[in-house]
Amino acid sequence: MKKYLIPIVSLLTALAIPLAAQKQPQVKSQKEGEAVTAIFQTQDPDARIVAVESLLSKFADTDFKALALYIATISAQQKNDFEKTMLYAERSLEADPKSYATMLIMASGIAQRTREHDLDKEEKLGRAEKLAKDAGELLKTAPKMNPQLTDEQWELAKKDFEAQKHEALGLIASARKKFDAAIAEYKSAVAANGDPATMVRLGQAYNFAGKHDDAISVLDQVIGGADVPAEIKQVAQQEKTRAVQAKGAKK
Repeated sequence: MKKYLIPIVSLLTALAIPLAAQKQPQVKSQKEGEAVTAIFQTQDPDARIVAVESLLSKFADTDFKALALYIATISAQQKNDFEKTMLYAERSLEADPKSYATMLIMASGIAQRTREHDLDKEEKLGRAEKLAKDAGELLKTAPKMNPQLTDEQWELAKKDFEAQKHEALGLIASARKKFDAAIAEYKSAVAANGDPATMVRLGQAYNFAGKHDDAISVLDQVIGGADVPAEIKQVAQQEKTRAVQAKGAKK
């Protein structure tokens, strides 16, 4: 199930600081400015990644390196390309070790790709957990990602990042089969941003915990949601069917 993400254009708009208004980072030439602008004006994720690589190859000392690599990370995530997402995320953290947004992407990605019988399962989950918690600490004192955002817009953005942190920790708890802990994390994530994909994961955790009535209740909210994508409703319906069957089997 793909994450129900904030539209990529909205995210890029929030990140895009008008070049004339910014103090840091700064472009050092018109050509570099054009290369940076090309990243934000490109709609296709593949083309956006190409634009990032073009900037980095032509302007190795660009002040926009960390931001460009983060944009490449979310573009690869948009394509559901785990390997490339992790590749760019690692490069993003090398450029900016305090990129809490990158940490959250990595934490969720690692947790989702960790399998029960992986020999290094706990090592992976331990790293994912540290990334999520470190991101949460950084977020507490993080400045606005774009100084032109209003305080209200920034608070909403911080809530979404906070939700991502709780969802990552929920995924980690689920991978460890600690479903009560997963439920608590997913509920915190849903309270922060109401993401229907997270609500489905909450329903799944309720099912694994044997709390089928709670699962049905939250999944019905997803199924009845007016703006929920059809693919998420379909997964919710499948999970609700499992809850109903499990509840019937108990009787």
